[in-house]
Amino acid sequence: MLLAIEQGNTNTLFAVHDGSDWIAQWRAATEASRTADEYAVWLNQLMVMKGLEFAALTGCIISSVVPQSIFNLRNLSRRYLNIEPLVIGENAQLGIEVRIAKPSEAGADRLVNAIGAKLVYPGDLIVIDSGTATTFDIVADDGAFEGGLIAPGINLSLQALHEAAAKLPRIAIQRPDHVIGKGTVEAMQSGVFWGYISLIEGLVARIKAEWARPMTVIGTGGVASLFEGATDSIDHFDPDLTIRGLLEIWRRNAQMTD
Repeated sequence: MLLAIEQGNTNTLFAVHDGSDWIAQWRAATEASRTADEYAVWLNQLMVMKGLEFAALTGCIISSVVPQSIFNLRNLSRRYLNIEPLVIGENAQLGIEVRIAKPSEAGADRLVNAIGAKLVYPGDLIVIDSGTATTFDIVADDGAFEGGLIAPGINLSLQALHEAAAKLPRIAIQRPDHVIGKGTVEAMQSGVFWGYISLIEGLVARIKAEWARPMTVIGTGGVASLFEGATDSIDHFDPDLTIRGLLEIWRRNAQMTD
């Protein structure tokens, strides 16, 4: 029974795998100052509601892009689960070749996504992860991470508009009915939504032109579902990409210790 923790800059996902399926998933806002004790109280209550308990967990794997939080997440596993966790970027062997100038700079989440993608999709890949940042990662046919692009996320763009322009309100992200907005809110929604669709379409086209071989494009991340049906540039939407990658990394490391 595995607890997988995937922490982004905005949200943290806790997921339980029973050896066959993901049987529970919960999300919390990412707060770097949250202690192991606070995590334990919150997680224990949710697990009890699912008929689960800490004692049933036999493994834990952690991926985080927030360095300040890793200490507390590790202590959650050590103190309350009595498990020494696998931590991406520390004691976990990923089994992926990183073909960039400084492999240590490759974000944990990007490498986990690359592994999760290659388990399902053949050939050369573009993995688009839409979160606080929007990343475009290139995965070669042989599974190697080839680098990519990083752009501001759609929520970050909306926040910047609101904070930098006094008369622009804070708005929710949604697909507008028309490209041309008839009011301030509609104009903002259209600019951000269709602007990001154009960003995706433009960068995918440029990546494919530079790569010069056929590529499959996979979308994942917290806001990826917003783009489903709005562009033909993304071939597959896969919300479980990251936790699939974490599960595979866990299995690879478990085989090394057997």
